[in-house]
Parts: sequence; C-alpha cells; structure tokens
Amino acid sequence: MVTITNYTKRKREDGTAFCVLEINSGIELIQSQTTGQYYATAKKCYIPATFDEAVCRSLRGTMMKGDIIKIECEPYQYTIKETGELITLNHRYEYTPDESSQLAHNNYLENYTAPGNLVSTIQ
Repeated sequence: MVTITNYTKRKREDGTAFCVLEINSGIELIQSQTTGQYYATAKKCYIPATFDEAVCRSLRGTMMKGDIIKIECEPYQYTIKETGELITLNHRYEYTPDESSQLAHNNYLENYTAPGNLVSTIQ
C-alpha cells in the first residue's frame, strides 16, 4: 500500500502549471552500512496529475494498492539539502500499481465528488 501524502505545483517548459502527487510507501527499517545501526525510512516518488489543486489537496491521506520500486537509471547529481553534499545517484523511485488496484482506482475516480462540489465526476 502507498499513501498520497502531498502535492506540489510544477511548470512545464511552456510555462503552464500542473500538479504532481507525492506518494509514500510504508515505513522500512534499513541498516546503515557505516554504523550498522537501523534507521526508519520510507520510499517517496511523484506522479503527475490532471487534477486541479482543490482535488489534489483533498486526495492527501488516500491509500492505494501498489508499491514504490527502485529503478536503475543514468547517473545524475543530487544535492543533499541538509548538508549541501553533492552525490551521484544511479536510481530513482517509481510507483507501480497492482493489477487489482487499477480497477479500484478507476472506480474511485468515477464516483469522486470534490468538497464544495467543485467537480462532480472526474474522468
């Protein structure tokens, strides 16, 4: 299971805005390669959405079947915000739905009514 935890607005190259949903996995305990101690973490990824901000805001906390998986990719530079350290990564995280979750997701969207009746049906 994954949870929609937030959304952000981004801009396309042409300057138009769109929303992306922030998706988080459940908690995992990972053992540090340096200290051997365990720490808690969760995988996170972003999914572009066709929804407006009101709908994205209302989706926070929604749980969906699926998982966030680690995908290898071309190496890229990433700056750790807390330390300013520049590191090279060769992976990204991506949401993958279970086959059964797609039907449930489609059913949810067909019957969704936004708060304040902003949208009666999302297609």
